[in-house]
Amino acid sequence: MKVAIVGIGLIGGSFAKDVKKLYPESKIYGIDTNMQHLDKALRLGLIDVKSDYKGLYDADIVMLAIPVDVLVQELAVILDAVGDDTVVFDAGSTKALICRAVEQHPKRRNFLACHPIAGTEFSGPEAAIADLYSGKTNIICEVEKTAFKLQEKALKIFQEMGMRIRYMNADAHDKHIAYVSHLSHISSFMLGKTVIEKEKNERDIFDMAGSGFESTVRLAKSSPAMWTPIFEQNKVNVIETLTEYIQNLEDFKKMMLEDNFVAVYDEMENTNRIKQILNGIPLTK
Repeated sequence: MKVAIVGIGLIGGSFAKDVKKLYPESKIYGIDTNMQHLDKALRLGLIDVKSDYKGLYDADIVMLAIPVDVLVQELAVILDAVGDDTVVFDAGSTKALICRAVEQHPKRRNFLACHPIAGTEFSGPEAAIADLYSGKTNIICEVEKTAFKLQEKALKIFQEMGMRIRYMNADAHDKHIAYVSHLSHISSFMLGKTVIEKEKNERDIFDMAGSGFESTVRLAKSSPAMWTPIFEQNKVNVIETLTEYIQNLEDFKKMMLEDNFVAVYDEMENTNRIKQILNGIPLTK
C-alpha cells in the first residue's frame, strides 16, 4: 500500500507510525514544505521516501495534516494530482470552508472530510506517538459526496486504528467544535497570558504552579501557526462561544463581589455534572 502524508508533524507522523504497525509492507511518502521536518521524519523512520505532489497519482491513501488555511488553498491542487482510486482525507479542525473549497471540484468524490479529535500540545515529527488515534472520535462530514469504495478504504484503516466514527454535517461540526475545542484553547492561551503578565518574576510561576494550573494551561503550548487560521475560519462560532463564556465569568465575578458564596457553591456543584457527560452518562432532569 502506498500512503502519502502531506504535513509530517504530530498528526501526520502519528498516523504514519500506526500505518507502519498495521501494514508493515506499506511504503510511506512524506511531503512537507519544511525540509528539516522531512529529513527528521526520514531519520525517525516515520516515512520511507521524501516526495512531492507528482508522487500522488498512484497513492492508495493521501492524508493531509497541514494548517487549515493552507489546506483550503492546496486541497484542489492535491485532488488534481491524484488518481481515480486514491482517497484523500484531511485532519482539519474546521470543516465548512474546506468542504466549500472543493464542492465543485471534478474529483470531489475522492475527498473524505475528516476531523480526528486527537493530538497533544506538541508539534513537529519528533512529537509523533504511536496509538494517538486509538479510542478517539473521528468526525466525518459530507460522507455522501465521497465515492463509496473510497470511503470503505479509509474507514477500514480508521477502524483498525481504533477510532470511533461519527457523521455530521460541516456547519454543525464547526459550531460544536468551537465549544469543546476552540474555546478551550483560547481559554488556555489567555490564562497563560494573564499569569505571565501578573507574575513578572517567572520563578514564582514555576515554583507555585500546581498540577491544576499545568493541566489548564497545557494547551497554551500549542502552535499559533496552526490555531490562528482555525480561529479565523471558525470566527462566527468562536465569537459566539466567547460571548457566552465571558458572560459566565462576569456572572461568577459578580457573585464574589456580592459575597454570594452560596451561589458560587451552587454554580460549581451544578457544573460538576460535566463529570457525567465526560463519562458518557446521560444527564437526568
